[in-house]
Amino acid sequence: MTVRLTTLDNGLRVVTDPMDAVETVSLGVWVDVGTRHEPAEVNGVAHLLEHMAFKGTERRSAKDIAVEIENVGGHLNAYTSREQTAYYAKVLAEDAPLGVDILADILQHSVFDEEELARERTVILQEIGQANDTPDDIIFDLFQEQAFPHQPLGRPVLGRPEIIESIPRDRIAAYLKDTYAAPGMIVSAAGKIDHDALVELAAKKFGALPTSSTASTSPARYGGGEVREERDLEQVHVVLGFSGMKFSDPDYYAAAVLSTALGGGMSSRLFQEIREKRGLVYSIYSFAHSYRDGGLFGVYAGTGEDQVAELMPVVCDEVLRIGEDLEEEEVRRARAQLKAGLLMSLESTSSRCEQIAQHLLVFGELLDPREMVRRIEAVDRAAVMSAAKRIVAEMPTFAALGPIGKVEDYEKIRARLAH
Repeated sequence: MTVRLTTLDNGLRVVTDPMDAVETVSLGVWVDVGTRHEPAEVNGVAHLLEHMAFKGTERRSAKDIAVEIENVGGHLNAYTSREQTAYYAKVLAEDAPLGVDILADILQHSVFDEEELARERTVILQEIGQANDTPDDIIFDLFQEQAFPHQPLGRPVLGRPEIIESIPRDRIAAYLKDTYAAPGMIVSAAGKIDHDALVELAAKKFGALPTSSTASTSPARYGGGEVREERDLEQVHVVLGFSGMKFSDPDYYAAAVLSTALGGGMSSRLFQEIREKRGLVYSIYSFAHSYRDGGLFGVYAGTGEDQVAELMPVVCDEVLRIGEDLEEEEVRRARAQLKAGLLMSLESTSSRCEQIAQHLLVFGELLDPREMVRRIEAVDRAAVMSAAKRIVAEMPTFAALGPIGKVEDYEKIRARLAH
């Protein structure tokens, strides 16, 4: 590996992955706080902060930030997840210092102007409204809240409208000051970048970051059960899931192979049996989401009101059956898909920049892609079937949204999965 890592005196980690064949660099700052670190009364503050970071600093207006990065043909973006927040840019190699300067500025010197805040509240309320109008998005918020009830990990990333409307400016500024600390932050870059130059620049621009964070959260506590919401929609959207694997779980890679074999592509069991053979859905797939101390494994499908009664028994059958009669060919194909996806991602500066930052935040160390490939290739049929049985042994979580009158009763679904 060519990846280099340096830890500054204040605890900030700087990591680079040089790619000599390109003329651009992707760089960013990853922070180890997200939605699950918010107090309940300010749910959505992490995402609101992410928006406000681009709305003006002590020396740049919101327009200045946009103009400066676009003057050099670059772009800025950010995202908030349940465990992290990221701010990143992609620029030509010679403009890396500008990218770092802007990122350092917005993360340390944002002014949180009241007029900008009022506008951004409206923007986020529109974003929440758009999500609510997108059933194949909102179904996952319903599912997440049911899987992790009454705890930070179950709350929506966007927050709730009544909270977004009322979070005061000072609370947003305090959240930044109290939780964005150097030891929990990563400056990451991939592409045409010189490590020592970036370290020197980061030390200069981020040297005044706080060295301790007040962020805390409760451990993940999987709940299970069901949530159903009647809506006047053309389709019924369903998610059937279970407690999954945390990142450090010995079955983490087995669960990834399982998800791919079950519903990861057009050759997967769910796609072939439910879409191709029976024509019950347009969209169906499985997923394996991991957190530091928990995870979720499940299946999403969107189907017609008249087809959902047939759909759920077949989904349950396929989830059970893969733990009993998985074929070696399916395992080989799933491993190949995962391996190809990993190696193809290494061709992208953005993917490599994010990957090394994620590794440091989640595992505390850098993972060699060759070692990751080895772990994928080491997953055998027995490990996948064992992971399938382990997952299904947990109480299911079920979410349904739309015209749900014909959706099978939760206890019947649970009984099917107990066979």
